[in-house]
Amino acid sequence: MTDLVPVRRALISVSDKSGLDVLASSLSKRGVELVSTGGTAAKLRESGGTVRDISELTGFPEMMDGRVKTLHPKVHGGLLGVRDNDEHKAAMQEHDIAPIDLVVVNLYPFEATLMRGAPRNEIIENIDIGGPSMVRSAAKNHAFVTIVTDPADYDELIAELESNDGATSLAFRKRMAAKAYALTAAYDSMISQWFAFGDQGQRWPQSWTFSSKLKMELRYGENPHQKAALYIPAGPHARGVAQAEQVQGKELSYNNLNDANAALELVSEFRSGEPTVVIVKHANPCGVATRSSLIDAWGEALACDSVSAFGGIVATNRPLDAATAEAITQIFTEVVVAPDADEDARAIFAKKKNLRLLLTGELPDPARPGQSLAIIAGGMLVQDRDNGTITRDQLKCVTKRQPTEQELQDCLFAWTVAKHVKSNAIVYARDGVTAGVGAGQMNRRDSARIAAIRAREAAEAAGWPEARTVGSAVASDAFFPFADGLLSAAEAGATAVIQPGGSIRDEEVIAAADEAGLAMLFTGMRHFRH
Repeated sequence: MTDLVPVRRALISVSDKSGLDVLASSLSKRGVELVSTGGTAAKLRESGGTVRDISELTGFPEMMDGRVKTLHPKVHGGLLGVRDNDEHKAAMQEHDIAPIDLVVVNLYPFEATLMRGAPRNEIIENIDIGGPSMVRSAAKNHAFVTIVTDPADYDELIAELESNDGATSLAFRKRMAAKAYALTAAYDSMISQWFAFGDQGQRWPQSWTFSSKLKMELRYGENPHQKAALYIPAGPHARGVAQAEQVQGKELSYNNLNDANAALELVSEFRSGEPTVVIVKHANPCGVATRSSLIDAWGEALACDSVSAFGGIVATNRPLDAATAEAITQIFTEVVVAPDADEDARAIFAKKKNLRLLLTGELPDPARPGQSLAIIAGGMLVQDRDNGTITRDQLKCVTKRQPTEQELQDCLFAWTVAKHVKSNAIVYARDGVTAGVGAGQMNRRDSARIAAIRAREAAEAAGWPEARTVGSAVASDAFFPFADGLLSAAEAGATAVIQPGGSIRDEEVIAAADEAGLAMLFTGMRHFRH
């Protein structure tokens, strides 16, 4: 296989015309013949370049509103002909097919068209046909043809030609070919997903291809022996931690990103409410509070479990101010996530060089549609993301005692937090503050007891006369299968309960709640999180 292949003829057809002037000028100075199409040819001529129209090469005019212009044997023969194959060379000579050594193509902006909500006919017209065909032909014949699909690679192409006296190396052509096939795969994936989901409303298509783009490699995965990377999905998607601006701090790790996402998803539940602070440790919230100011919310969230908060992730639903930043930096914090931060807050965080500050600009909509994925041995599990919510009108009181207005508010707050706690999840809350969180236990009774223990420890640390579980509401992410978990919550001082209901022992649990004088609400919806 030939290493260096001179570039004498280039076919250029691009939607994204950034950097085109510099590239075309460099090629022309080397005596490379430029062949181009429609708008690209016009742009090159505006810059003073000499360009040969594709119609001159093929002998056919562009037609059908540009749908047919490069789909021609004189184009694809020039791309696919194997230069050291006598039969191929004879065919090219017989049919007057000139070789094309370089293809510079990027595709119609299908993704951008979707993102701005264009009508269906415009979306269809932005499905590129000729572009992907040329890209694939050139990439297949990378032994002799160079394919460049990204304006970010123009400088490297120019440097490659300068280093090799107007030729490209096999290593460069291989790398560009791999990138080209990744582009067409992602492009086709977006189109197929739009047809299936956006255009036809299919729930589970027979074939589902996901495409994404590498944003960065990570130091390692959950553990140092695991390699990891962050990818961004192609096509329309919500903005979140992956798109956040990292203002400062060390390189983000796999665990940082996973925990920061958990914190952001939970604080987004309160995006239209009062100032709220979430503290997360190992993807579980250990403190959540809503108050009239961020600084007060921080203090209350931290008081819930100051031990677990050490080395945790903090997320806020409001831009950070200096007072809150100063308070947060009083303990070791791995990551802070917020919509924004004022200059004084940034200056305070800057004194903690290792602390990662991520600014999202906006908070994702917790009610947005979408799917979550889990890789299992031999397959992949796909489900709708848990965007279920409950309003007070949907709650059903099943006990003799009705909840007070404050208990009702506390139930809804605790329920919102419990949705983001690993199952089995128990959350005590009072006055818009978590009092104790029990997460990830094998039975619900232990989760209730652990959350109560944390609450007692918090009271001792703060010098409170009693734990905040006294007079609290308690949320359970799934039904109580037995009365023991409920009774543990009552022992901790809870006066109201919110849970899905649906157990075969519901009557037994309701009776226990009545005997304990509790008010209990059923949601009819559970929030398992594994």
